Amino acid sequence: MKTIGLLGGMSWESTLEYYRALNRGVQQALGGLHSARIVMHSVDFAPLEKLMQAGRWYELAQLLGDAAVGLEAAGADFLLICTNTMHKIAPEIEARLAIPLVHIADATAGVLVAKKINKAALLGTSFTMEEGFYRQRLTERYGLEVLTPDAAARETINRVIFDELCRGIVSERSRDDYCRIIDQMIARGAEAVILGCTEIGMLLGDRNFEIELVDTTAVHASRAVALALEGVSPVAE
Repeated sequence: MKTIGLLGGMSWESTLEYYRALNRGVQQALGGLHSARIVMHSVDFAPLEKLMQAGRWYELAQLLGDAAVGLEAAGADFLLICTNTMHKIAPEIEARLAIPLVHIADATAGVLVAKKINKAALLGTSFTMEEGFYRQRLTERYGLEVLTPDAAARETINRVIFDELCRGIVSERSRDDYCRIIDQMIARGAEAVILGCTEIGMLLGDRNFEIELVDTTAVHASRAVALALEGVSPVAE
């Protein structure tokens, strides 16, 4: 079994879901008392969030690049950045590594393409929805049409992520706001909704919609389990 490197803590609430999904996936595949081989660097998110808001991405790339190099040195065979937004600096981090970086947008696109979905709405932080690093990867590499909510809805989505979900707060009012926004995206022709922030699944995980919800945490972790177990067969206990 390969060792999975996790660059987490952004926020720790969603990194917890990664840890759960990775271990559960390996246990389901191999049975018995098997669990995932993981090395993790979990950051203090508060100073990093301030750098994000200040647009100091070069410093973030340096800090997270150092952490990623440390994970490689600790024995990781490949790396996951456990947040969608920080994939803005994925190229800078990847350039410093000899091991693969498993990009969350590629894992997400794989699910959409397999389901023959052509048009998807993207919910996430303002960085993810408004900048090109995520949307362009989906459109240019996979031919997907990506819709984003209007400005007021984007503000609501972003506020709930940082003020509530990253702090472990799940409110019924915010859940209703997100459901209303998703209904708007369905009316605009979305065939699926990408939960493009790793915390959003905490809010919508138990809701049913008439279209596909793609939880990026779940699909990213699933891809990592598949890579970790390549060539590994269940062994009778």
